[in-house]
Amino acid sequence: MRIMGLDVGSKTVGVAISDPLGFTAQGLEIIPIDEEKKEFGLERLSQLVEQYKVDKFVVGLPKNMNNTSGPRVEASEAYGQLLIEHYGLPVEYQDERLTTVAAERMLIEQADISRGKRKKVIDKLAAQLILQNYLDRTF
Repeated sequence: MRIMGLDVGSKTVGVAISDPLGFTAQGLEIIPIDEEKKEFGLERLSQLVEQYKVDKFVVGLPKNMNNTSGPRVEASEAYGQLLIEHYGLPVEYQDERLTTVAAERMLIEQADISRGKRKKVIDKLAAQLILQNYLDRTF
């Protein structure tokens, strides 16, 4: 079973995929989107879903630190609903509090790369952490 993890933002979607056994998550890429223009990157996502034979999506849920929901949670849930309608595959949500912070810290400490380069990969790494947290919790 292949699971695709998504870190949904207003301008990009970070994408990660599980191995076939559901043990590990690997970051794949960052898909540009534009929420305001209703451009959600579904064409590229469809290619990845087909290529990896995806069975399920896990969408990061960016709750506030006090466990309340804000506009980004609503946007992530709306994206999840769009996935259900477009692909007919199940969507689960994974609390993603601090995953972007953890991803940035990992890139600073372990990769020692510039801020500009971090920005180009952080959403992909955040998607990988979201998916890995889901896999660790579920399997």
